[in-house]
Amino acid sequence: MGKKVFLLIVVTALCLVSYAQSYNQDKTALTHFLVRMYEDTPFDGVRAVEDYHNAYLMSVVKLDKAKYKTEAALNRVASVKAMSQASRFFNGSTITEDMIIRTTEKADGTSDTEIIENLREHSIGYVKRLEQLTNFAAKDGEQVFIFITPLVEE
Repeated sequence: MGKKVFLLIVVTALCLVSYAQSYNQDKTALTHFLVRMYEDTPFDGVRAVEDYHNAYLMSVVKLDKAKYKTEAALNRVASVKAMSQASRFFNGSTITEDMIIRTTEKADGTSDTEIIENLREHSIGYVKRLEQLTNFAAKDGEQVFIFITPLVEE
């Protein structure tokens, strides 16, 4: 009886280890694919991407490391920007624009025209499970963060 229990425990442990390795290998392959895709055609914002089994929303944020005092601040800003981008993608946003045109008369009879545009964007929502997949230095020296969340789960 003891040998059967031991054998059952060993087989269960091997199955769990192989599943964990498969998950990590899939995540690593997805990471390499998305980094190559970004390096081929750099962009900021969101895109829907697919691997063989799942569809993901990818949110890319590019930040200048010199503007942040700590690595934690850099990571937090990247996370908040990625959530904002994903929220706009899922929930939409409302954009309003105001234009002010000022004309000023000068003493010599000429006039100057100044145009001021105010753009406001309003979005409501929250995106759960946005996971930072990777971050790396871009060719221009800025830090690129790639976040993903599943769009469709099997």
